[in-house]
Amino acid sequence: MKEFYADLHIHIGRTRSGRSVKITGAKTLTFSKVLQVASERKGLDLIGIIDCHSPEVIEEIEEGILEGEVTEKIEGGLLYRNTTIIPGSEIEIYDQNCNGPIHVLAYFPTLKAMKEFSTWMGGHVKNITLSSQRIYCDGRTLQKIVKSLGGLFIPAHVFTPFKSLYGKGVRSSLTEVLDPKLIDAIELGLSSDTEMVKDIEELESYVFVTNSDAHSLGKIAREYQKIRLEEPSFNELEKALREKENRKVTANYGLNPLLGKYHQTVCSACLHQVLRDSEPCSECGNKSIIKGVSLRIEELSNMNGSHRRERPPYIHQVPLDFIPGLGPKSMEKLLEAFGTEMNILHEVTLEQLKEIVPEKLASYIDSARKGTLSFEVGGGGKYGKVKRES
Repeated sequence: MKEFYADLHIHIGRTRSGRSVKITGAKTLTFSKVLQVASERKGLDLIGIIDCHSPEVIEEIEEGILEGEVTEKIEGGLLYRNTTIIPGSEIEIYDQNCNGPIHVLAYFPTLKAMKEFSTWMGGHVKNITLSSQRIYCDGRTLQKIVKSLGGLFIPAHVFTPFKSLYGKGVRSSLTEVLDPKLIDAIELGLSSDTEMVKDIEELESYVFVTNSDAHSLGKIAREYQKIRLEEPSFNELEKALREKENRKVTANYGLNPLLGKYHQTVCSACLHQVLRDSEPCSECGNKSIIKGVSLRIEELSNMNGSHRRERPPYIHQVPLDFIPGLGPKSMEKLLEAFGTEMNILHEVTLEQLKEIVPEKLASYIDSARKGTLSFEVGGGGKYGKVKRES
């Protein structure tokens, strides 16, 4: 049994022909570039690409298999060099029970199952080529389809104000939309962590996953997890999410929630912090308020802590591209010396860093790894940022 690094929420911005998949995704975020960066630069062992329902993406995967760049694994998933790909899809539910859109993630063991899902999905969305499309069926029906194809079902970034399970305060329970027995894990999202959500009783039975939701190559692995598996594959991932046979998530690595762009409650006009979403902005008087994740979680918390499950550590780790002063040239020096970002974040000593980059920058990187940097808080769609030391 070994431990592997996994980011299970990575988008495709464009196909090889230039066709849009995730409209808000970078043009450079192609299937081949994702594989290259995730494997060779980031050093991830397991990735979920969640736009694999798009027919042109499927064609690219098939061509990769024919050319020998990608191989199908017996235990599920697709192998590219040292990285296993779990094909998946992000879907938007907006049925009669929702009262607002919800994004969910579905993952499949084989390309065959992914193609079957894409064919079915094509009859229930307006544009099968695009990411995060509204599905014209109810949430429970979607769950049953995913499960009938041997898939995994995970609600995405569940606390963000927009397009999430608990967003905007319109739902008090996941049972209003979904079958709780057909959920395999909960994705926390960038503005929350395990400690913040520990008192929400209905989430007690689920494993938490932390993923990047990458819309550009640089954002891959800004959040990820370490998972104990026999080897990276779909079947092993499924066991880990069910905590079977000693497989499990052993650590979550994510942004300090203060850096998340929806952490605090703010005025939608001037982004001034507002303590309660029922109050107008004291700065400009605007009454349109964006409820922050921290306030929403406070509303949902209903436990006294007496029966909390044991969870892995949640490590507040600042991504390398958030670090002040770490530009492209310094980053390339580090990668040339140490191979991958996972090595820089987990394997390299402070003394080794100082041999490659200036001492102050090396200390910043070390503080980022330990979660000891200071931050300006994010909110209203604006990310927080690391404070520069004087």
